[in-house]
Amino acid sequence: MSDQFKQPSTSIVSRRSFLKKAASASALGIVGPTILPGCVSVNHATITRTPRPSGKIHIAAVGIGWQGGYNLGQFLQNPDVQVVAVCDLDEVHLKRAKKKVDSTYEGFDCPAYSDYREMYEKEDIDAVSLGLPDHWHAIPAIDAAKYGYDVFGEKPFSHSLVEGRAMVDALNDNGCIWQTGSWQRSKPEFHRACELVRNGRIGKVHHIEVGLGGGHSRFGDDADDKTFHPMAPPRLDYKTWLGPAGTPKDLPYSPARVHKHWRWVMAHGGGQLMDWIGHHGDIAHWGVGLDNDGPIRVLGSGKWNSDALWDAPYEYDCGATYENGMTMSIASKNRHGAKFFGDDGWIFVTRGKLEASNPEVLKSEIGENEIKLYKSTNHWTNFTDSIKSRKPTITPAETAHRSASIGHLCNVAMYTGRIIDFCPKSEKIKNDKCAEDLLMAPYKNGYKLG
Repeated sequence: MSDQFKQPSTSIVSRRSFLKKAASASALGIVGPTILPGCVSVNHATITRTPRPSGKIHIAAVGIGWQGGYNLGQFLQNPDVQVVAVCDLDEVHLKRAKKKVDSTYEGFDCPAYSDYREMYEKEDIDAVSLGLPDHWHAIPAIDAAKYGYDVFGEKPFSHSLVEGRAMVDALNDNGCIWQTGSWQRSKPEFHRACELVRNGRIGKVHHIEVGLGGGHSRFGDDADDKTFHPMAPPRLDYKTWLGPAGTPKDLPYSPARVHKHWRWVMAHGGGQLMDWIGHHGDIAHWGVGLDNDGPIRVLGSGKWNSDALWDAPYEYDCGATYENGMTMSIASKNRHGAKFFGDDGWIFVTRGKLEASNPEVLKSEIGENEIKLYKSTNHWTNFTDSIKSRKPTITPAETAHRSASIGHLCNVAMYTGRIIDFCPKSEKIKNDKCAEDLLMAPYKNGYKLG
């Protein structure tokens, strides 16, 4: 278990070149796993952005197993994109991704890396796609920002709330576009539900039920092998995979720890709660206009296995209160999706399904002078369009950080067993030093944040 919790195509050529030189200079003398120190701050109004002659956006992919591999496939289909390099710590994933890129671009010999820092330094990159375990979300994203790269990163936004704020600041300081893999915002049923709610079709919303599922999903036969092994298979650089989470001695290798199953280990993920909060929790915020806000009070309880490996809660029942008096239930017992309760009825949305207490509400037209929400029909194209326009994506960094913060605060409430009073502006917990300390994941092995 983690020490953090204990169970009770416009490319930005000149901008990128400037930041790359600065980041490279700061990297001189770097030893071992320590990340590039300091954040490069520039006046972006003075930096000229010029298009590439090819018109292509150069994207490199880091972490190309499951979701990262899917994202890679989406970018390979985009005519505005040239995938220029791939990076992974698992040789099998790396070879498979390289083959996929080479076969898509006939005659191209895609560079393949095991160290993303080397790739950032050597390759001609405009943007990166990050598909990594939660404990590796912050460092590569902040490093990318130092180089001036735009980023497509997976949800949840961060492994801890403090990491999330550091990521937002680094991206903003360096003028980077960010897209979160909270792709439900680019699906019509979620857009429609949130537009109806925002325009008062069920009256003033006073409560939202967010259902994220429970248990620990089993992804293949590796789920059956939770035994600890003295060594990882040669295909995987396990020491680097652990990164800031710990050492192989502290966190011995097990097939049920890595790849898809890291979700159920608190040192690397956050269970179903954190795996899904960036989806249905994100939609809950979108529907009531709280993209840049958070709860002021959170409480919760959970159940854990006595399992020595999968220590994330398999059941949880949490509640959050917002400054306007609205409440939110975040629980494994809730129906999977987001259900908005207003003075005049309810609306429920999940993937492929939209329901209302009064079905006639779903036929309602949004008027010319009513609220029109940001519309995207393809989450990956929305990212590349934003790279070209320099306008925010549909799920920018601040929005993703605030969605993830719901889950982070629920975990703190569960693990302390106390009511958490939180200030969304300062992002501090009031009068509880123990709980406050849990807002940052401990970094080991010389890794540092920012």
